[in-house]
Amino acid sequence: MSARLRVLFLVFGLAAPGGAVAGVSPGAGEPLPEILVSRGLMRERGLSAGQVVMLSADARGAGARPFRIAGVYEPTPDPSRFTAKRLEARMHLPDLLALAAEPGAAEAVDTVGAINIALKDPADASAFARELGARAPAVSVVRTTAGDDEHFVIIERFHMAISVVTMIGSTAFLLALMVIRADERREIAGLLRLLGLRRRRILLQALLEGLCIAAAGAVFGVLFAAATQGAVNAFFQWRYDTTLVFVRVTPAIAARCVALALPLGVMAGLLASWTLLRRPILDLLRR
Repeated sequence: MSARLRVLFLVFGLAAPGGAVAGVSPGAGEPLPEILVSRGLMRERGLSAGQVVMLSADARGAGARPFRIAGVYEPTPDPSRFTAKRLEARMHLPDLLALAAEPGAAEAVDTVGAINIALKDPADASAFARELGARAPAVSVVRTTAGDDEHFVIIERFHMAISVVTMIGSTAFLLALMVIRADERREIAGLLRLLGLRRRRILLQALLEGLCIAAAGAVFGVLFAAATQGAVNAFFQWRYDTTLVFVRVTPAIAARCVALALPLGVMAGLLASWTLLRRPILDLLRR
């Protein structure tokens, strides 16, 4: 079936659960075919369960047929289409073929243009395509998820680039703060040196301090993200009218954030303290 015939047009609806539609009366013992309407279409057009509507494959309403709304359903969230309104309807395949068939083409309802096949193991897609091509040379096998995967790969790379730039900038900012903090404590460092403490001991203290600061910052960031993800999801779900989950803080993501934050915090603290401790003791004590 061509892409042109997949679009159905809602001509009009009558809130008469048991009546006829525009002079079309079902025969005795022949109830109207039923459809399911998406939540967005139900709300936007003011429809209700049991209502009779006219559907057509032509924008002008030619060949419209009556259908009864059996219920409402929530479309499966699609990240690649979350900005589009999901004004959709589901019907039985024979009803769809009869509605979309071209007038005078008796064989149209018996013609199949494409078949979607889901493999148990997606890794066998290439082998399946070769085997089917060898048995039926006239059949063309195309992976329907290739385009979506490509889009998500591009988005993932874009997010990776943003995260790398963010990590570099935050590390430089943290290093500057640690250098300022170390410079403010240079007299204390000089007194500790005069008391006989070795540089290794002072560096160990700086390492523990940097570790505590990095751990506290990482835990605060994870808790803040976990606390606000509900508000972020609620806003964007309201904005785009979808049930798609935009933000999800998982234990794996939290562990990755902590694993990146701790080494960077420790390295910033050690680097700032080492540049200070390399100076002579008299320079440290000089005001």
